Amino acid sequence: MAFSLAKSTFLSNSTLYFPKNCIRSFGFFLPFSTFVAVDRVNGNKKRQSVVVSALEIGGVNISKDEIVRDDPTNNIPDTIFAKLGMQLHRRNQHPLGILKNAIYDYFDTNYPDKFDKFDDLCPIVSVKQNFDEVLVPADHVSRSYNDTYYVDSQTVLRCHTSAHQAELLRNGHTHFLVTGDVYRRDSIDSTHYPVFHQMEGVRVFAPNEWEGSGTDATSHAAEDLKKCLEGLARHLFGGVEMRWVDTYFPFTNPSFELEIYFQDQWMEVLGCGVTEQEILKRSGRTDNVAWAFGLGLERLAMVLFDIPDIRLFWSTDERFTSQFSSGRLGLKFKPFSKYPPCYKDMSFWISDSFTENNLCEVVRGIAGDLAEEVKLIDNFTNKKGMTSHCYRIAYRSMERSLTDEEINDLQWKLREQVENKLKVVLR
Repeated sequence: MAFSLAKSTFLSNSTLYFPKNCIRSFGFFLPFSTFVAVDRVNGNKKRQSVVVSALEIGGVNISKDEIVRDDPTNNIPDTIFAKLGMQLHRRNQHPLGILKNAIYDYFDTNYPDKFDKFDDLCPIVSVKQNFDEVLVPADHVSRSYNDTYYVDSQTVLRCHTSAHQAELLRNGHTHFLVTGDVYRRDSIDSTHYPVFHQMEGVRVFAPNEWEGSGTDATSHAAEDLKKCLEGLARHLFGGVEMRWVDTYFPFTNPSFELEIYFQDQWMEVLGCGVTEQEILKRSGRTDNVAWAFGLGLERLAMVLFDIPDIRLFWSTDERFTSQFSSGRLGLKFKPFSKYPPCYKDMSFWISDSFTENNLCEVVRGIAGDLAEEVKLIDNFTNKKGMTSHCYRIAYRSMERSLTDEEINDLQWKLREQVENKLKVVLR
């Protein structure tokens, strides 16, 4: 799990800044390093209008030709572009928005006027922001085109909100919560989706905050972090049993995961740790120590609201959306229907370049959210050294019955695309 760190206060009456490829419709713009200064009222530094897509839900318009490009490194399909700007976490009657606000309530109650909150940061960031500035190693798997969505060789859709951490720290912010949509190429099943949402918290300590505590800076930050997050877990789940597990993240040391015993099993709630000093040093904070945590909103919301399939978060069906109300955390979802799945198998000889994530991208491009699961059910290598994979694809709509004709049409299109795009030989 990569947990994330992000951005602070916007000034409504100062010069506004915005990136070439991210236009906000609320009048506030994001001060990234690549932004262009523009006075939109007086028209100074006139710039050609960006051709904007129809994405207006959630308050963000993003130009398609800025995201889906004819660039050899671009691997962003239309299905992912269609999710940009949706901002489910900013809808107060949506499960993700309800959960976000519940976490806000905890911090507002226990740390009054302490934490700045940001939930509208642009997901288009540089490779430097997404990886380098949070110390992700150059050979880390998350940097590959198989795992991350690249706009071009130097620009990505953030795969964690940590992409904003360094700039926030450089800008002088010391306590902040950040919520946002993040993007990762991933498998297809009930708990994985290429777009999901994270919330992250960061707290920076000054020397005078630990010097009288009787402990060193790192121990003081770790103790404060655990106290804070145990309180958050109780706020969300009640009086549950908890345990801490040592783990590894590139940007924290020591690093921990918090698990709770909930519904008769241990469940990971979040990742956290004491921020690596190198990150603080690069941000001009050589005398400070800090902690950070990050959690996946979908992971927790599926448990708290009894939502069985991650695709449901994107549903506009009133039978889903009408079940939730602002401020009502943990209201249990009542399934409105359960249509039968349709299974189709596909076998092929793979090439050296084949990856399952690439297959899943092709499936999503053809079937969209009708694809419920892609599962490897057979794998063998023959005497000639050729390897065969057989995948079972489950098609299911959450809102209607699918016809045989519809599924067969999808499957034939899929077979054609798999053979052409993935350079495999169908069996």
